[in-house]
Amino acid sequence: MVSLASHVRGSGGQASVMGIGTAVPTHVLQQSSFAGYYFEISNSAHMVDLQAKFEKICEKSSIERRHFHMSDEFLRSNPSITAHQSPSLDLRQKLASDTVPRLGAEAAVGAIADWGRQASEITHLVFCTTSSGCMPGFDLKLVNLLGLPVSTKRYMLYQTGCQGGGASLRLAKDLAENSAGARVLVVCSEVITMGFRGPSASDMGNLVGQALFGEAAAALIVGDGPLAGVERPLFEVVTASQHIIPGTEEVVVANIREVGITYTLHPDVPVHISSNVEELVKKALLDGGIVVEEWNDLFWLVHPGGRAILDGVETVLGLNKDKLDASREVMRQNGNTMSSCVILAMDEMRRRSKERQLPTAGEGLEWGLLVAFGPGLSVETILLRAPPTLHAA
Repeated sequence: MVSLASHVRGSGGQASVMGIGTAVPTHVLQQSSFAGYYFEISNSAHMVDLQAKFEKICEKSSIERRHFHMSDEFLRSNPSITAHQSPSLDLRQKLASDTVPRLGAEAAVGAIADWGRQASEITHLVFCTTSSGCMPGFDLKLVNLLGLPVSTKRYMLYQTGCQGGGASLRLAKDLAENSAGARVLVVCSEVITMGFRGPSASDMGNLVGQALFGEAAAALIVGDGPLAGVERPLFEVVTASQHIIPGTEEVVVANIREVGITYTLHPDVPVHISSNVEELVKKALLDGGIVVEEWNDLFWLVHPGGRAILDGVETVLGLNKDKLDASREVMRQNGNTMSSCVILAMDEMRRRSKERQLPTAGEGLEWGLLVAFGPGLSVETILLRAPPTLHAA
């Protein structure tokens, strides 16, 4: 049971998600055969013991497939990409610059169509990626690809990591609620071009990343005061906060080097997340004036950062097995797509709710929480309300 404190802000002037779009590259690699392919294409088939360890990592991931821009032909033609350590930043950056904006544009077109209004009515753009760091940014490229107004107010978020989807939505909320009539396009687009590389026995964190990360883009339209009969609020963004878990600065680290982006992924990440998540979601509910009898009274959008992370959150909060189904399905079909991943989960929850003819996009429930996390460790916690309007339009 969920109860509402008197100070909760009502709808009207509340930032809302009004459209969602997603996109994935065309090339698909099945996780069941990825280990053999990965060691073969990186000329590492002689590392028999390491390949066996990698096969176990892939098996435990709960991932079935992932999407990639890099084709088999491209990988075989560019050994500097598949080597573990080879100067290749120029090549990687060029490929990211070609693919990240186009993938983002595809997701944005879907979000705009889902919204039901014209791209010319977008006033703000938030573009987020961990896959590059160039100027002019991909935000400018997206304006040109979509034909957005040249007066669009743009915000470029680079290197935010996996919490980028939550950070982008938090920024969009602030923009929408403090700019009259604003309609904010949020785009999170990620490719693994900068981080794909061959195996090394001395770099097990790299192996975990190679088994985990995938490519996808996701987009949202966010605005306040939906126009009756024209726009429909799927999720109202009630509160949004960010928190740094003390002492975890070195747990997830990414650095841009001549060999691309290198990752350090500490095995204790799931422990840190599960040890802190309950305190953070309690604070989010307190800030929003929401009181719940148990966590299962809410819907949950948790960043699919990995199976152990989802398992840990589920156990600590005592969630029913179906509560994280949307997040688990996104992980199964895409892997961890960094900033776009939690928005993919939002779209998956909306799709499942609509398919089951439930009254809200939040699996029929009114209140829920979005939790995203990344380097820092930084945690984005967003209180959402799913109004009963899913099938009104």
